[in-house]
Amino acid sequence: MKSDFAVERTFEGINFKDRPSEEKEYENCIFKTCDFSKADLSRMRFIGCSFVNCDLSLAKIESTSLRDVRFQGCKMFGLRFDRCNAFGLSFSFEDCALNHSTFFQTRIKKTVFRNSHLIEIDFSGCDLTGAVFDNCDLSGAMFDNTTIEKADFRTSYNFSIDPERNKIKRAIFSSAGLAGLLLKYDIEIHT
Repeated sequence: MKSDFAVERTFEGINFKDRPSEEKEYENCIFKTCDFSKADLSRMRFIGCSFVNCDLSLAKIESTSLRDVRFQGCKMFGLRFDRCNAFGLSFSFEDCALNHSTFFQTRIKKTVFRNSHLIEIDFSGCDLTGAVFDNCDLSGAMFDNTTIEKADFRTSYNFSIDPERNKIKRAIFSSAGLAGLLLKYDIEIHT
């Protein structure tokens, strides 16, 4: 008898893009070096799962539930997190490359992005209250009507955030990062 659930299992080196998954819900599972690139993960549920050194680039995540999910060392180009199931949406990223992905209008308070490439990410309309951007490259990342109150950008770099178009009260920046807040004024800052 086929089960739609996988609980506390480890999947290693599996190519999910060539074969559809038998399970539709994963709880407390670990995925190591799996290939999900271009896979259809729509309407699947991942709860308390970890993805380690996986490729999820261009995976379809329409109405996918991601609750308390940890991504470590993953390649995640072009993902549409804005299309995920918003209920309980929570995750963290460490040593990941999320280039060209979008979080448009998602509520992802206190999300941790650590040692990650967030190049040309769309954070427009997001609620990133209390988020941590630790040593992240934010080149070309879009912050427009974004709430980054109490967010920590002290060690991140290459960002451009317009304080007039975003809610930044009590956000934390290093003195070296102040240039990213003043970029639109086309001024020179010498340290």
